Amino acid sequence: MDTRQKLDLPARLEGFRRRFERWRQSHRVRSRIPNSLWAAAVKATGTYGVCRTARVLRVNYYALKKRVEQGSATGLPEGGAIAFLELAPPADHGLAAIPTGAGEFTMELEDVDGAKMRVHLKGFEAPDLASLSRSFWNPAL
Repeated sequence: MDTRQKLDLPARLEGFRRRFERWRQSHRVRSRIPNSLWAAAVKATGTYGVCRTARVLRVNYYALKKRVEQGSATGLPEGGAIAFLELAPPADHGLAAIPTGAGEFTMELEDVDGAKMRVHLKGFEAPDLASLSRSFWNPAL
């Protein structure tokens, strides 16, 4: 990719390109691209299109197009993993019946750009996990 083309890239697409290049430098030729990088490529196609994304990231156009079509057909990320799971209290108990201050859990979030957040709560009182998650996924809101 020449200098002029690099300068014409939007910052977000350039970030995806750099992630792919860093991965390529640290892995053998013909290694399988990790799902997290494919997910980033699929995400980029929503804004930049399959052709441009495939060319900039140096991935096979048809492989990328297939992943985009699979994602839109199933509504699930590749591999069929559930992106969000809501945990509700048991139906036979009201929220007031659940003891507060006695629970402990760890929640880990990771976005396609590699940003990670880990929250470990011990003896918590019903934190607003939805707001916490939203602030991680959409920091501008």
